[in-house]
Amino acid sequence: MQGGRGDANPLGRLILEIRRLERNPRHYGGVGPLTPTEIHTIDAIGREDGILMSELAARLGITKGAATQIIGRLEAKALVRRTPHPGDSRSVIVSLAEQGKAAHKAHEELHRSFYNQLRAELGAEGISTFEEGIEKFIAFLKK
Repeated sequence: MQGGRGDANPLGRLILEIRRLERNPRHYGGVGPLTPTEIHTIDAIGREDGILMSELAARLGITKGAATQIIGRLEAKALVRRTPHPGDSRSVIVSLAEQGKAAHKAHEELHRSFYNQLRAELGAEGISTFEEGIEKFIAFLKK
């Protein structure tokens, strides 16, 4: 596949770069290194004040067992806490601890900063085309 500027397979380079990023932990908000899976789990929890473990698994597109393992790692790092659901003893609510909130805020700021830089470089029309391309790419990946 050739890119519009004759670049050798820019889509392949994008996928390789995403894979590289997925292997490298980063620091967020003064918290120790977090894997992309961990920070995206924190992000999913941080959108609400507390989330059911089953809801979290569904939001992340993983099994409840996988979610439980990730939450165990985050709990060991004092980033999240589990509490029993007040109305259903079989359910667990997961929420962010203070350090988890700091990591969530730093992650949101990183995304906001990246998007603002991209918008400044591409302009309104360019960002619209970019977003449309992303949506088409996601739809293609879901096929």
